[in-house]
Amino acid sequence: MNKTIGVLAHVDAGKTTFCEQVLYHTKCIRNRGRVDHKNTLLDSHYIEKERGITIFSDQAMFNYNESNYFLVDTPGHIDFSSEMERAIQIMDYAIIIVSASDGIQSHTETVWNLLRKHNIPTFFFINKIDIPHVDYKNIIEEIKNNLSLDTLFIKDSLKDEQLDNEVVEFIAERDELILERYLECEVKKEECIKALRKMIKNNLVFPCFIGSALQDIGIYEFIDSLDILTYTNYNEDELFSGRVYKVKYDEDKNRITYIKVLKGRLKVKEEISVKCGNSNNLNKINQIRIYNGTKFKAVESVKAGELCGIIGIQNAIAGDGLGEVKEKVYSDIKTTLKSKVFYDALLNIKDVLNIFKILEEEDPNLNIKWDEHLKELHVNIMGTIQLEILKDIINERFNMNVDFGPCEILYKETIENESIGYGHFEPLKHYAEVHLSIKNGERGSGVVYESKCHSDDLTAGNQNLVGTHILEKEHRGILTGSPLTDLKITLLTGRAHNKHTCGGDFREATLRALRQGLEKANNILLEPYYNFKIEAEMDYMGRIISDIQKLNGIFESPDIQMDKVVIKGRGPVATFMDYGKELIKVTKGKGKISFNFAGYDVCHNSEEIIEKINYNKDADIEYTSSSVFCSKGQGFIVKGNEAENHMHCLK
Repeated sequence: MNKTIGVLAHVDAGKTTFCEQVLYHTKCIRNRGRVDHKNTLLDSHYIEKERGITIFSDQAMFNYNESNYFLVDTPGHIDFSSEMERAIQIMDYAIIIVSASDGIQSHTETVWNLLRKHNIPTFFFINKIDIPHVDYKNIIEEIKNNLSLDTLFIKDSLKDEQLDNEVVEFIAERDELILERYLECEVKKEECIKALRKMIKNNLVFPCFIGSALQDIGIYEFIDSLDILTYTNYNEDELFSGRVYKVKYDEDKNRITYIKVLKGRLKVKEEISVKCGNSNNLNKINQIRIYNGTKFKAVESVKAGELCGIIGIQNAIAGDGLGEVKEKVYSDIKTTLKSKVFYDALLNIKDVLNIFKILEEEDPNLNIKWDEHLKELHVNIMGTIQLEILKDIINERFNMNVDFGPCEILYKETIENESIGYGHFEPLKHYAEVHLSIKNGERGSGVVYESKCHSDDLTAGNQNLVGTHILEKEHRGILTGSPLTDLKITLLTGRAHNKHTCGGDFREATLRALRQGLEKANNILLEPYYNFKIEAEMDYMGRIISDIQKLNGIFESPDIQMDKVVIKGRGPVATFMDYGKELIKVTKGKGKISFNFAGYDVCHNSEEIIEKINYNKDADIEYTSSSVFCSKGQGFIVKGNEAENHMHCLK
C-alpha cells in the first residue's frame, strides 16, 4: 500500500527534526541529523543548512509493516508558502506540527485552510512538550477552538488491549453502530479502529498526538498510530493519470518533472498526453527516478500512489494533470510584492531572461515580467527572505550576480458598479463588434466570464473566442495599470462578418469594449492585506494597539492570558510588512508576530498611490477605448466616449 504523508508547520515548530526521527525509527537513515548540526536528510541544500530553515519541499521513502511511505517535508516560512502549497495537492494524509511553546500561529491557520480546501485528512502532533512550564492541554484546546472541534486527542497506544474510554466515547458520538455497541457494553476495539479510520479518511475526525521530536518522545508511538489509522486505494489497472507537483533542473540541466501517479502505471519510453495551452502534446518518458532525499534510483516503471521524477516532460508545470487527468489545480497562495532585478549591463538580456524563465518554471508564482518599454525585469515575491534566497540560488546555479530593488506592493483594480462596454474593430477587410457587461464581483473571485449572447447574433465559436481573450491574460486597469480582478464580465451581444471577420478581430473588439466599459465605471484600487497575530507581555499592549491604529489596521478584543496578551487583526501589507522588526525592538525581543495572506481589499491610501504611480491610461499602446469604423472604404477612429453612438448592434 502506497501512502504519501506530508509534514507541515509554522517556522521553528520542529518539523524537520520530527521527520529525522520518523526516518530513523523506520530505518530509512542510520543516524539522526539535527538542524543545528546541518546534517538532516531533507534539508540538503547548503542554503537550508546555513539558514536552518526548509526552503524546498523534499521527499524520503521508508517501509513500515506492509506499507510504502513517501514522506514529504515542506517549508514552514511564509515566504515559501507556494512551495508548501504545491506539495499539498499530492498528499494522502498530512501531519501538522504545532509547537507547544508557540501554539496556533497565523501560518498554521493558513496551512489548515489549504488542507481543508484540498480535503487532505489531517493529524496533529504537538511538539516540544519537554519544555518547562508548557501545558499541552492548552494547545489541544487552542486547536479545537481555532481549527476544529472534531480534534481527537489520543494519549495511549492503539496497540493496547483496550482503547481509552474517552476515545471510544468520541467515536460513539459520531458513529451509530459504535454508539449502539457502547450502550450495550459490547464495544470491540477492531470495530472502533475501523470506524475511526473511515472518519479520518473522510475528514470528520482529526487525531492529535503529543511528544518531543528533539528528545524522541512519542515518535515511535505516533508512527504506529499513523500506520494503523491510514489507508489508500490506488488502482494500478486503470489508464495512467498523474499530477505534477514540482519542476526542478538538476546540475546537468536536465528538466525533472516531479509527479504523483494517481492511477495506472507509467513506463520508460512510454508517451503520455501533456496539455499545453489549448492543445494536448505527447511527451516521451526518457527516464523515471525514485528520490530519497538527494539520492535517486532509476526505475523502469512506477505505479499508482508513487512519487517520481520524470525526464522527458517538457511543458508541464506544478498543478498540471497528465494522461487521463486534464484539469489543472490552481494556487491559492498569492504573491503580494514585486521587485526590480538589477544585473550587469554587459549581459545579454536574452540570457538573463532564460535563467529567470527556468526559475519561473520551478516556481510559477515568480511571474517573471519583462517591460519592453522601460527595459526592466520584475519578479513577484512573498517577502524579503525569498529575495535573499533567490539571489544566492542564481549565484550558485548560474554563476550570475544579481541584485533586487526595494519590495513594492502588487496592487490590483476593480470597479464598484456595473458598466456596459462597447468595442468595434473595422479597418478595411476586417470586422468585429463586442458588447460587454462589466460588473463588480466578490472579493477574491478574480475575473469570471459568461455569455448571454444569442447564437443568432454570434456563433458559439465566436462567443468562446471573446471568452478566451478575456481570460487569456491579466488585463490592466485605468487607475494605475495594475491587473484587473473581482469582475464578472458578460458578453451581451456582438457581430461578425461572413467574409471580412478574421483572426485577431475579436481580440481587438473585446479589449476595446473592456477598456471603454472601465472608463465609464467607478474604478477602485485594491491592495493586499495580512491577518496578523501578535503575542507580547501585557506591559506593551497599549503601545502595540497604538501601532496597529497608526498602521491602518483593525483588531479584535485583546485576549489576556496571565501576564501576556494576544492580539489578532488585519491590516495592509504595505504598512505591516516591516512591523515585525519594530515589534522586536519595542518589546526588547520578547514579542512576536505572525502573518497570513488575507486577500485584497480597498487600498487605504488610494489617492497617494495613484498619484505616485502616475499611470497615463491614454498612453498605454496595448489598450485603447477607441473603436475603428469603416466608411466609403476608409477606416476612421472614434474615441471611446463617442463610440456607443456608432455601434452597429444598437442601430
